[in-house]
Amino acid sequence: MNAREIAELITLVDLTFIGLSGIALVVGVILIKRGQREAHRRAMLTATVLAALFLVLYVTKAIFFEAKVYAGPEEWKTAYLLLLFSHIVLAAANGPLALIAIRYALLGRSAAGKVLEGEGIRQGKAGLAFSSHKRWVRWLVPVWLYVVVTGWVIWAVLNVHGIYRDVPKELLGG
Repeated sequence: MNAREIAELITLVDLTFIGLSGIALVVGVILIKRGQREAHRRAMLTATVLAALFLVLYVTKAIFFEAKVYAGPEEWKTAYLLLLFSHIVLAAANGPLALIAIRYALLGRSAAGKVLEGEGIRQGKAGLAFSSHKRWVRWLVPVWLYVVVTGWVIWAVLNVHGIYRDVPKELLGG
């Protein structure tokens, strides 16, 4: 395998990780709405681990392999760049939002002790922590899902209209 084939393989594994993290996130939201707290916790832990694996691979690929750049139709370039910009900004915000949400969830679990069912978790420090967790995830979930979906869209666009930076312009017809 050459370097580009390795980079493409890493990209496909990365897409799988981040896509599965989005699915786990949605499953976690559904589970908590059904009152299945322990299953929710496991789904969210899965989403977080998959997103962390994505990030490690993404950064590794960015350090060691060259990136594709957009070389598609000029009339689409502005839309592509706006999508890319929004993706980058929200992806950068996603990590800290996730850490804050996780922190409040852990504080709530710690304060609740063994009382993870019924009204006990809605009172005192546990209730405050879980309320804060809920407020933060109202922002986190849509941001996370937007980043997942736009990441896939960006990959699809670059898969069709992307080139590696070292391709001579003569080969592009320009």
